Amino acid sequence: MKSPKPESLFARLFLLTLGVIALAGCEALPMRELITGPSYQPHNVHRSEPYLPIRVRRVAVLPLTADEQQADTDAGQTALQPVLRDELGRTGKFELVFITREQLRQWTGQPNWSASDKLPPDFFKTLRAEFGCDAVLFCQLTRYQAYPPLAVGWHLKLVDAQKPHTLWAVDEIFDAGDPKVVAGARRFQQRQPSASPVLADSRSILSSPRQFGHYTASAVLATLPER
Repeated sequence: MKSPKPESLFARLFLLTLGVIALAGCEALPMRELITGPSYQPHNVHRSEPYLPIRVRRVAVLPLTADEQQADTDAGQTALQPVLRDELGRTGKFELVFITREQLRQWTGQPNWSASDKLPPDFFKTLRAEFGCDAVLFCQLTRYQAYPPLAVGWHLKLVDAQKPHTLWAVDEIFDAGDPKVVAGARRFQQRQPSASPVLADSRSILSSPRQFGHYTASAVLATLPER
């Protein structure tokens, strides 16, 4: 029986090595989870124009307020204020000026204002003078449920500070009891960087109020007019 030629033996070993490397690579890379069904799309949205006015470059962001008629929104206010701030920064649409409650109290007489409040006559004039803003963003948390199924509600309104009128408004509740919200949240989670890709599981967002808050804030801010 003839011994295999050195060239043939080398070729077999080379192919075997490639196979082992490929198999190891497949084991190291996680299988991407298959998420079926459509994602939730915010629908309670108003835009005065499809594009933001060119002159609206600097936006004063008011402190997040809570709907006092809804349970747990006070806790959500504390938890989601930094989340909203992060997601606003990611839009890249404006220069943002985050106004504190102390500043609001000093210049307007009270620390919180929502879009439904009766505003002082000189409200926008004062903010323009003090912060050089072109528009004002009112932010309200209308629902917050930190246990499964998670739920977050946002009421945001962007108002032109020069000739006060609404440029954009959204009023949405994201309830993880809705399969479309679940699908949207999991797809959002898949796009996030993970310290441990092998252990990453998009379903983890459904038990994390903070991450779920990021998803909901990102989804509503995606409805802003184009720049």
